[in-house]
Amino acid sequence: MSLIPWLRWKEAPPRLSSRSPAEMVLETLMVELAGQMREAERQQWERRKAVRTICTGVDYSWLASTPRPAYDLSPGERLQLEDACAKIHPAYCGPAILRFRQLMAEQAPEVQEVARLFRSVLQEVLERMKQEEEARKLTRQWSLRPRGGLATFKGRARIAPFASDIRTISEDVERDAPPPSRTWSMPEFRAQKED
Repeated sequence: MSLIPWLRWKEAPPRLSSRSPAEMVLETLMVELAGQMREAERQQWERRKAVRTICTGVDYSWLASTPRPAYDLSPGERLQLEDACAKIHPAYCGPAILRFRQLMAEQAPEVQEVARLFRSVLQEVLERMKQEEEARKLTRQWSLRPRGGLATFKGRARIAPFASDIRTISEDVERDAPPPSRTWSMPEFRAQKED
């Protein structure tokens, strides 16, 4: 007897999210910011603890755990960041998070600098979105532009590559030179001389 049918009854039917993609992007980016701020705060606390241990030579952290003060964004700053996050297209959410994580790893900022770094990443992404949108508009403009074929070009200008009023030295030399000997595999073409 198989247990697979018994295990499947607990699975919930797949549901589509009732939130819009913009809300999900906003929430994802703000959760990433909060997580990176907690991590920066933890690293900052560990650095201070290491400095204290080096200065005093003794580690008393096991004896009493002091509550760590949590850094929090001001409401105005949070609203500005949420507004910037709401402008991010869902396709750019992943690259924005990757860029933010990369900068966090490279710079190892203090907790107070994390929001500034996050804002700079959001501005980079918004500028890239703007540039790509402009490129798409130009491409669309060029692809929708009416094309004139050769008929309209022929009416505007006549092309005569061999008709020239300017005499060249090579023309004079070619006129006076005897015709080259014929290659047997090629037919012989001669212009009739008018004397």
